[in-house]
Amino acid sequence: MEEAIDIGGRLLVMFDGRCALCNGSVRGLLRRDRWDRLRFVELDSTKVAGVLARHSLGGLGSATGTLLVVLDAGGAAERVLLRSDAVVALLRELPRPWPSIGVALKWIPRPLRDLGYRLVARWRYRIWGQLESCPLPTAEERARFL
Repeated sequence: MEEAIDIGGRLLVMFDGRCALCNGSVRGLLRRDRWDRLRFVELDSTKVAGVLARHSLGGLGSATGTLLVVLDAGGAAERVLLRSDAVVALLRELPRPWPSIGVALKWIPRPLRDLGYRLVARWRYRIWGQLESCPLPTAEERARFL
Protein backbone atom coordinates (compact mmCIF):
# COMPACT_ATOMS: atom_id res chain seq x y z
CA MET A 1 0.00 0.00 0.00
CA GLU A 2 1.23 3.46 -0.92
CA GLU A 3 2.25 5.81 1.88
CA ALA A 4 0.14 9.00 1.93
CA ILE A 5 2.00 12.25 1.61
CA ASP A 6 0.59 15.11 3.67
CA ILE A 7 2.65 18.26 3.38
CA GLY A 8 -0.10 20.78 4.00
CA GLY A 9 -0.25 22.37 0.55
CA ARG A 10 3.48 23.01 0.36
CA LEU A 11 5.62 22.25 -2.68
CA LEU A 12 7.43 18.93 -2.52
CA VAL A 13 11.00 19.15 -3.81
CA MET A 14 12.54 15.85 -4.97
CA PHE A 15 16.30 16.03 -5.38
CA ASP A 16 19.40 13.89 -5.90
CA GLY A 17 20.69 13.25 -2.39
CA ARG A 18 24.20 12.37 -3.54
CA CYS A 19 24.79 15.41 -5.76
CA ALA A 20 26.81 18.13 -4.02
CA LEU A 21 25.18 20.84 -6.20
CA CYS A 22 21.70 19.54 -5.38
CA ASN A 23 22.44 19.40 -1.66
CA GLY A 24 23.87 22.91 -1.75
CA SER A 25 20.75 24.09 -3.54
CA VAL A 26 18.52 22.45 -0.93
CA ARG A 27 20.54 24.14 1.86
CA GLY A 28 20.06 27.47 0.06
CA LEU A 29 16.33 26.88 -0.31
CA LEU A 30 16.06 26.00 3.39
CA ARG A 31 17.76 29.29 4.34
CA ARG A 32 15.56 31.36 2.04
CA ASP A 33 12.20 29.61 2.64
CA ARG A 34 11.10 32.04 5.36
CA TRP A 35 7.40 31.26 4.86
CA ASP A 36 7.83 27.48 5.23
CA ARG A 37 6.42 26.67 1.76
CA LEU A 38 8.74 23.81 0.83
CA ARG A 39 9.23 20.18 1.84
CA PHE A 40 12.14 18.03 0.66
CA VAL A 41 12.74 14.38 -0.12
CA GLU A 42 15.52 12.48 -1.83
CA LEU A 43 14.44 11.37 -5.31
CA ASP A 44 15.34 7.73 -4.57
CA SER A 45 13.19 7.60 -1.41
CA THR A 46 10.47 4.95 -1.30
CA LYS A 47 8.17 7.63 0.17
CA VAL A 48 7.69 9.18 -3.27
CA ALA A 49 7.47 6.01 -5.38
CA GLY A 50 3.69 6.43 -5.69
CA VAL A 51 3.99 10.00 -6.99
CA LEU A 52 6.56 8.89 -9.57
CA ALA A 53 4.41 5.94 -10.63
CA ARG A 54 1.23 8.07 -10.99
CA HIS A 55 3.03 10.35 -13.41
CA SER A 56 4.89 7.60 -15.30
CA LEU A 57 8.20 8.76 -13.85
CA GLY A 58 9.04 5.48 -12.13
CA GLY A 59 12.37 5.18 -13.94
CA LEU A 60 13.61 8.51 -12.66
CA GLY A 61 16.29 8.36 -10.06
CA SER A 62 19.32 10.30 -8.98
CA ALA A 63 21.21 9.34 -12.13
CA THR A 64 18.88 11.39 -14.35
CA GLY A 65 19.93 14.73 -12.91
CA THR A 66 16.33 15.88 -12.80
CA LEU A 67 14.86 18.07 -10.09
CA LEU A 68 11.15 17.52 -9.54
CA VAL A 69 8.66 19.76 -7.80
CA VAL A 70 5.24 18.37 -6.94
CA LEU A 71 2.30 20.73 -6.62
CA ASP A 72 -0.65 19.54 -4.48
CA ALA A 73 1.16 16.29 -3.56
CA GLY A 74 -1.37 13.52 -2.96
CA GLY A 75 -4.26 15.80 -3.90
CA ALA A 76 -6.70 15.71 -6.80
CA ALA A 77 -4.77 18.39 -8.72
CA GLU A 78 -1.35 16.81 -8.17
CA ARG A 79 1.11 17.98 -10.82
CA VAL A 80 4.83 17.33 -11.30
CA LEU A 81 7.17 19.96 -12.69
CA LEU A 82 10.53 18.97 -14.16
CA ARG A 83 13.84 20.67 -14.81
CA SER A 84 13.64 24.43 -15.42
CA ASP A 85 9.88 24.56 -14.72
CA ALA A 86 10.66 23.15 -11.27
CA VAL A 87 13.32 25.83 -10.70
CA VAL A 88 10.90 28.59 -11.75
CA ALA A 89 8.23 27.26 -9.36
CA LEU A 90 10.72 27.18 -6.48
CA LEU A 91 11.91 30.73 -7.12
CA ARG A 92 8.31 31.97 -7.05
CA GLU A 93 7.86 30.60 -3.50
CA LEU A 94 10.81 32.47 -2.02
CA PRO A 95 10.93 36.05 -0.72
CA ARG A 96 12.10 38.93 -2.93
CA PRO A 97 14.03 39.16 -5.24
CA TRP A 98 13.67 35.46 -6.17
CA PRO A 99 10.12 35.58 -7.61
CA SER A 100 11.23 38.30 -10.04
CA ILE A 101 14.09 36.08 -11.19
CA GLY A 102 11.57 33.26 -11.69
CA VAL A 103 9.37 35.52 -13.81
CA ALA A 104 12.38 36.57 -15.89
CA LEU A 105 13.37 32.93 -16.44
CA LYS A 106 9.82 32.13 -17.53
CA TRP A 107 10.25 34.57 -20.44
CA ILE A 108 13.00 32.33 -21.84
CA PRO A 109 11.45 29.60 -24.01
CA ARG A 110 11.29 26.26 -22.18
CA PRO A 111 13.47 24.36 -24.71
CA LEU A 112 16.25 26.89 -24.16
CA ARG A 113 15.83 26.86 -20.36
CA ASP A 114 15.83 23.07 -20.32
CA LEU A 115 18.92 22.95 -22.50
CA GLY A 116 20.78 25.03 -19.91
CA TYR A 117 19.38 22.82 -17.16
CA ARG A 118 20.49 19.64 -18.94
CA LEU A 119 24.00 20.99 -19.48
CA VAL A 120 24.39 21.73 -15.77
CA ALA A 121 22.89 18.31 -14.92
CA ARG A 122 25.31 16.56 -17.24
CA TRP A 123 28.40 18.19 -15.66
CA ARG A 124 27.25 18.52 -12.03
CA TYR A 125 29.18 15.54 -10.65
CA ARG A 126 32.38 16.54 -12.44
CA ILE A 127 32.22 20.16 -11.28
CA TRP A 128 30.64 19.97 -7.81
CA GLY A 129 31.27 16.32 -6.95
CA GLN A 130 29.24 13.43 -5.63
CA LEU A 131 28.60 12.63 -1.97
CA GLU A 132 28.85 9.12 -0.54
CA SER A 133 25.41 9.52 1.03
CA CYS A 134 22.72 12.12 1.49
CA PRO A 135 23.75 14.43 4.39
CA LEU A 136 21.50 14.32 7.43
CA PRO A 137 19.47 17.46 8.08
CA THR A 138 19.95 19.35 11.33
CA ALA A 139 17.41 18.94 14.11
CA GLU A 140 15.69 22.20 13.05
CA GLU A 141 15.54 21.11 9.40
CA ARG A 142 14.35 17.56 10.01
CA ALA A 143 10.65 18.52 10.09
CA ARG A 144 11.00 19.89 6.54
CA PHE A 145 12.14 16.54 5.10
CA LEU A 146 9.97 13.46 4.43
